[in-house]
Amino acid sequence: MNPLRTLSSTALLAASLLLGGCISNRVNLEEVREFADASARLGAYAELSTHYRDTYLREQPYLPPAADKVAKENDAKRHAAYDDFVAIQKAVVLYMQTLAALASADRYDFTPQISTLGTGLTGLAKTTLVQNQVSAYTGLTRLLTRAFTSHLQKESVETMVREGDADVRVLLEAMIGMTEVYAAANENEKKTVLGFFEVALPLADRPQDRLLYTLARAHVQGKTGEYRLIDQRFALAREGLSKVALGHQKLRENLATMSSSEMRHMLSGYVRDLNMIRAGLTAD
Repeated sequence: MNPLRTLSSTALLAASLLLGGCISNRVNLEEVREFADASARLGAYAELSTHYRDTYLREQPYLPPAADKVAKENDAKRHAAYDDFVAIQKAVVLYMQTLAALASADRYDFTPQISTLGTGLTGLAKTTLVQNQVSAYTGLTRLLTRAFTSHLQKESVETMVREGDADVRVLLEAMIGMTEVYAAANENEKKTVLGFFEVALPLADRPQDRLLYTLARAHVQGKTGEYRLIDQRFALAREGLSKVALGHQKLRENLATMSSSEMRHMLSGYVRDLNMIRAGLTAD
């Protein structure tokens, strides 16, 4: 037998076994990556936070003088809390972006993600968050800024989910709760603005005020449509955040079997739902 041919055959066999071993041992994390990516791109919360912050700008023209002082005080409180509310969202988005990078088939570098974390909360002594939310933010920040020493992708993903789950859950619950607060503030604003016209329009329904009356009614129709759309966005945002929280919980509970067909199918379902919700949030 030709020794060179024998050596070549042996080398090919060894390469085949090595590649086969790599393929068989490779953990399929595609659905994990897609879930994390869809969670990071859900959107809406930051926009709704800004909408909440700017409540006074929209309602001020319709406020009676007696209510303006209280409205200004509430405006100051909303502006003081805004940065902390947005910091929570940024931390969760960054976590999901990092998890997606870990689960990617490509090489990953945490530097761009970590550099976007920024300064975080405006100051623990002045924060408007409750203690468990501050602790969760701090814990997640530490997890994100830690240099992962493991070179095994599967172990990195498992570590990320296992150690981040409790803090992610607290922050997502905070975001859901804040969305409820935003929705309540929007409902009060709606009552203030539309209530103003309910009182004022009948007084303007005179022949000499016909133009003013017509313009006012058109304005009311426009504002009513705006409030209907924002109400829908609040509902979709709450649904989306709840899906993210439940999907991450299921991932944490099934780390040992996250590559199973059942778990991959479950995550695909969450991805589909999140993409539909995101489409609804971006629709006019």
